[in-house]
Amino acid sequence: MSRADEIFVSNMKDIMENGVWDTDMYVRPRWSDGTPAHTVKKFGIVNRYDLSKEFPILTVRRTYIKSCIDELLWIWQKKSNNIKDLNSKIWDQWADESGSIGKAYGYQLGVKHKYKEGEFDQVDRVLFDLKNNRASRRIMTNIYNFADLHEMNLYPCAYSMTFNVSNDTLNGILNQRSNDMLTANNWNVVQYSVLLIMMAQVSGLKAGELVHVIADAHIYDRHIPMVKEIIEHKQYKAPKLIVDPDITDFYDFTVDSFKLDNYECNPTKYNIPVAE
Repeated sequence: MSRADEIFVSNMKDIMENGVWDTDMYVRPRWSDGTPAHTVKKFGIVNRYDLSKEFPILTVRRTYIKSCIDELLWIWQKKSNNIKDLNSKIWDQWADESGSIGKAYGYQLGVKHKYKEGEFDQVDRVLFDLKNNRASRRIMTNIYNFADLHEMNLYPCAYSMTFNVSNDTLNGILNQRSNDMLTANNWNVVQYSVLLIMMAQVSGLKAGELVHVIADAHIYDRHIPMVKEIIEHKQYKAPKLIVDPDITDFYDFTVDSFKLDNYECNPTKYNIPVAE
């Protein structure tokens, strides 16, 4: 069975059995009918995925890897904040009439900063250090820019990535302030696993461990019935992620540079409501 399935099912059971409900509190999110979107949560969940052993994608429910990677490239490669540069509709509800989501996500990664070695944006600084300064303990990104929060249509959920090299292996920590566990948990895990693999390949390193730190891991009230059904589904072995081995430049990766070999999963499709 997939290690990602084991972690996901364990997290979901823990949240539902031992979590704290916010039904007696005011909450910002609303369902499309205006009803407050309440959650049950656990604070401070930490999950570890060893990418050298298997690719952490769910099999109890399909995770659409092409769409995951498309959004990842939109943020980290294109450094865009406009949904016109994205092929899916997942950001439409947070975009303005011009397609912008404000000074969020890709916008923050694309802002250049001055260093003694020159001027870099956050992504290019990581790539520079992975090739030239591997012993550094400062290889990281952070898109939670307090000065620009008032100009973001949605505050960043996954906001910080820390990279660390041990011998010939690249490890990473993804910090997330908030995670809608049904809608986005494995989506984020898949994305940042792919990111770590991309960064490792173009830097001449091996991909090691992704550590996912979630401050507020929650399940929305209207998601509970689906979660209970999904965690009972049959679990399959993890598929193998195949990456084009000829790519040596981070900006040459495309969605078609990746494919899953032998991805078996539960075929049930779910219409999952997203709170705003």
